[in-house]
Amino acid sequence: MSERIAVAVIGASGRMGSQACQAVDDADDLDLVGRFDAGDDLGDLGGAQVAVELTVPDASPSNIAHCVERGVHAVVGTTGWNDERLAALRDQLAAQPEVGVLIAPNFAIGALLMMSFAQQAARFYESVEVVETHHPDKVDAPSGTAARTAALIADARREAGLGDVPDATTSDPDGARGARVDGVPVHALRLRGRVAHQEVAFGGVGEALTIRHDSFDRVSFMPGVLTGVRRVGEHPGLTVGLEHFLGL
Repeated sequence: MSERIAVAVIGASGRMGSQACQAVDDADDLDLVGRFDAGDDLGDLGGAQVAVELTVPDASPSNIAHCVERGVHAVVGTTGWNDERLAALRDQLAAQPEVGVLIAPNFAIGALLMMSFAQQAARFYESVEVVETHHPDKVDAPSGTAARTAALIADARREAGLGDVPDATTSDPDGARGARVDGVPVHALRLRGRVAHQEVAFGGVGEALTIRHDSFDRVSFMPGVLTGVRRVGEHPGLTVGLEHFLGL
């Protein structure tokens, strides 16, 4: 990439998108060359080298396919990237080996540290549950951060030889015990006035450990977004999780 990076934002008028546009505008080494929203023709993305994609799960795969086909790196904050969609994206990237795509379940540095700490703690505790809270306009549950946290915890538990999380519940007709994500109980709250919050609660005989992160304003995501923009070109192929750019 050149010294200055040309950036387009897809989903530019959304809450995250508008914040990302401002962050790119304010950065000395980035140029905002395109703002796109639903229904817009992405075309050549305004000549962007990197696209920041912040839309909705149903739109994201086609937007990223468009970027990859045109050799544009992508930083993706949209959730909904399940194993099937990731596999399809890997196939697309195989035809464009110089293109990098970052799928970031969370851009907040504190959230990435929370996930890393939770993964470290997971092998020491018999019990663990995840509780995430977001604003009620969020269309999917659980959050991408919660799903990613559960997957990291599950991997650590398997490596440590731990069995299933203990739970004697046999009757739960209304789903009070929440979802199971990779075997880890996950609960999603949707409350007006909140932005993005998560806690991971661990339990062992005679003790408890709670790891919590709170984003009170979307500005907390912007350092991570800008890090992704600056570094995605150094990482061809698919990267899931901004932590891989930060050495976590």
